[in-house]
Amino acid sequence: MTTRLFVVLMTVLLCAFPGGLRAEALKTAVFAGGCFWCVESDFDRVPGVVKTISGYTGGTVANPTYRQVTAGGTGHYEAVEITYDPGQVSYAELLTAFWRSVDPTDPDGQFCDRGHSYKTAVFVADDTERRLAEATKQAAEDALGKPVATVVLDAGPFYPAEDYHQDFYEKSPVRYRYYRWSCGRNQRVEALWGEQAYRGIPQHK
Repeated sequence: MTTRLFVVLMTVLLCAFPGGLRAEALKTAVFAGGCFWCVESDFDRVPGVVKTISGYTGGTVANPTYRQVTAGGTGHYEAVEITYDPGQVSYAELLTAFWRSVDPTDPDGQFCDRGHSYKTAVFVADDTERRLAEATKQAAEDALGKPVATVVLDAGPFYPAEDYHQDFYEKSPVRYRYYRWSCGRNQRVEALWGEQAYRGIPQHK
């Protein structure tokens, strides 16, 4: 292939994919870990994660509101859709970070937040993700010596939450930090996981 032909081919490809060729390789993971403000804050700090979106998934109501979801009856979880570069961080590494940033032994919610919408779950897109999710779930159970209540579910429609929820930890840092501290999230995770707490999440806040 001549240099001229190569340049023409690359130009055509870049025009066809405005985000660049690398962007096509990005993948998504969806985790429910209690309050999505906190999950979003944690995963934004993971190297290789390029975007996070707080939202709702797992239920039967289309385009639900926060009030509907937290009131119950929709079947939805508060969840975060994580867009990541698999060249920098693997799905297995994201799962490790997830398990060690929640209390997976709690069947009724997370920390001070109770009810179905605050339960933990991993939403998988295919058999490979399911195998990894189930394997790391078993590893978490073995490490803790306790049953893990987190469920592994097939991924379905994901509905972004209201704008004010997105990047809440940056928009309202004082309120966010007070909520996280008063809810006891860090304290419980650190008590449960010890030195493994927040593994893979630098400078969690």
